[in-house]
Amino acid sequence: MEQITNEIKCTYSDSEINTLLKSVPTKSESFNRHYNQVEEFFIHVKEDFTVPHLLIHHDVRRLKPEKDYIDLLKEILNQIMPLAPQVFMDLTYLFDPGEILKPCFFKLYRIEDNQYLYMLRLDLMYRPQAHTIIDKGSNDFTPHYSTNQIFLEANFIPLEQVLVTEGKISSFIVRQSISNTWVDETGRGYFVQGIWIDNELTKFFSKLFLPKGKKTYPFYPYICKYKTICQSVIHFSPELRKVHLPYLHKAIEFLKPAIEEIENSMKNVDFSEDNETFMRVKQNVPESWYTIWDNISLEVYLNDQDMREFRIEE
Repeated sequence: MEQITNEIKCTYSDSEINTLLKSVPTKSESFNRHYNQVEEFFIHVKEDFTVPHLLIHHDVRRLKPEKDYIDLLKEILNQIMPLAPQVFMDLTYLFDPGEILKPCFFKLYRIEDNQYLYMLRLDLMYRPQAHTIIDKGSNDFTPHYSTNQIFLEANFIPLEQVLVTEGKISSFIVRQSISNTWVDETGRGYFVQGIWIDNELTKFFSKLFLPKGKKTYPFYPYICKYKTICQSVIHFSPELRKVHLPYLHKAIEFLKPAIEEIENSMKNVDFSEDNETFMRVKQNVPESWYTIWDNISLEVYLNDQDMREFRIEE
C-alpha cells in the first residue's frame, strides 16, 4: 500500500467484516507487548489461535478479494478479537491487493483543521520461530498454523486530503513534509543498492521527543514513512489513541521550520545525539512533551529458542 506517490488507495471495504468489527467486545483484555530479534512487533495473548491456509499470491489488478479470502479472514478475526478486543475497536476494514497477508484496518481522526489516518496492519505471514505448523503449506498456500502471538503494525499518518468517489472513500493523500529520503546508490550491476535516510531520520525524530538518555530500542515513537513524520502506535485502545495523537500533531508543527536543515544534516552521516542540528532543535522541545514516554522501558530477554526478544514495560 505504500506508494511512490503520496496516495494510499482505498479500493474495497467489506461490509461483512465491518459488521464483525462492530461486534468486538468493549472490555479490554490484558496482553504483553514485544519485539522479536528482527524488530517485528507482536502481542502475546493468553490463548492460542489458528491461522488456516491462505493464498500467497494475488493479482494486484483485482481490486476486490475473493469470497473465500473474506471468509477465512472472518474466521481469524473471530478468534483473535476476543483475545485483544481493544486492538480492533472502532476500526474499518480496508482491502490492500498488494498485501493480502497483511489485512489492513483504519480510522480517521481530526485535530483542528488537520486529518490523521490511523492504520493498523495484521501480519498473518508464517514465522517458524513463533508458529506451530498444523498442516504444511505449499508454493501457493501458507502453512496452517497455531500461535499465541499476534504480529501487527500500527501508525498515525498525517493527511493532506481524503478523496471520496460516489460517497465512498477512494484514497488518502498523505501530507508529506520531507522532500527526499533517497541519498545515493552503492555497488555495481546486480548488486546496486539504494541509500536512504529514513532510518536515520526516525532516530532523529524519536530521540528529539524522548527524555534525554531514554532508551527504547527497538521502539521508535516517531518514524519517517511516506516522506513524512508518523507516529508508531503501541497503545491500541481508542482512548489511548486519542491521548497520543496530539503529540504527533505538535511534533509536526514544531519541526516545520527546521525540517530542511534536519534532512541536510542526515544526508552524509549516521544519526548521533552530538549532531549540531539535533542539539540546537532539542533545546527548544517543551519538557512537558517528554512525559508521555516517561514510563516506557524495554526489557531484553531470551525466548524459548534462546533468541533475543524485547518486552515493553510500562
